[in-house]
Formats: sequence, structure tokens, C-alpha cells
Amino acid sequence: MPTISRLLQRVFATGAGLSMAFVFGIIFLNSLRRYTTGESLRWGEELPIYLSIYGVMFGIALAYLQDSHIRFTILTDFLPEKIRSRLFAAMDLVTAATGAALCWSGIAFASRRGSVEASGIISTARDLAETTGFEPLVWIGRMGTWQSAIAFGGVLLTIAALVRFATRLREA
Repeated sequence: MPTISRLLQRVFATGAGLSMAFVFGIIFLNSLRRYTTGESLRWGEELPIYLSIYGVMFGIALAYLQDSHIRFTILTDFLPEKIRSRLFAAMDLVTAATGAALCWSGIAFASRRGSVEASGIISTARDLAETTGFEPLVWIGRMGTWQSAIAFGGVLLTIAALVRFATRLREA
């Protein structure tokens, strides 16, 4: 289990880091373009928002997996260690269930509004699909792609909680 945990930590950290690096790069490029040419990139305002959501989802899973998330322990600090470890293990299972529910609601949300066009990205997605001749690239400009971040985050949180639960059982 420690090997799986380390591997997942690297994957989650890489995902969060790349998301934030892309956000920084896009905003930096858009700022340079705005101040040098007076024009912004059509997708430069909207895409960083969506990438940030994916970055946050990776970060949530990483924080939970490392057990370094925010936790109010004013009451649990008074409990004996054995009871506290059982309580935290139970919370891992509750968090896994919450992640699964988040995944389900994200799928429902994205499927209901998935074909809605992202106004700042759709024209670039169409141009990209037209240029490459690969029509499925239009999905980049649809809201479902970005609303799926909720479902994606739910899957990541569920995985992180189950691995954290297994780790707690092993440590006990």
C-alpha cells in the first residue's frame, strides 16, 4: 500500500502542478499579448478558470491522501488514540462515499448541460477541429468537458479516501 500511496501522491501532485502551471502560463501569455498588441486571446479568460477547477480537484485528493487536509480536532484530541484512529478510519469511508456521490452528481450535471458551448473557447475549438480535420476536438469548447471536473474530482477523492483507509488499517 505505501507504494500505491506514493504513486498516487506523485500523480495527484503532478496533476495539480501542471494545472496551475498552465493557468499561470495562459494568464501570463494573455497579459503579454494584451499589453503588447492590445488584444486578448479569445480563450485566455475562460480556460484558466476551468483548468483551476481541475487543479483544485487534484489538490483535494492529494491533501486527503497525505492526511494534511483541514480538520477540526478540538473534540477528537480528547479521545483516546485507539478510538480516534477508528473514528478517522470511519471518516475515510464516509469521505469515499461522499466522493462517489460527488462523482455521480458531476456526471448528472455534465450530461444535462454537456452540449452547452463555452463562449470563450468554442470558436477556438471549432478552428482547431477544422484545421486538424479531427472533428471530436470540438468537445474542448463544450461545457460538459469542464463540468466533468466535478465527477473527476469525486473519483480522485474516492480513490484517495480508500487508499487512506487502507493505510490507516495497515498502521493500526
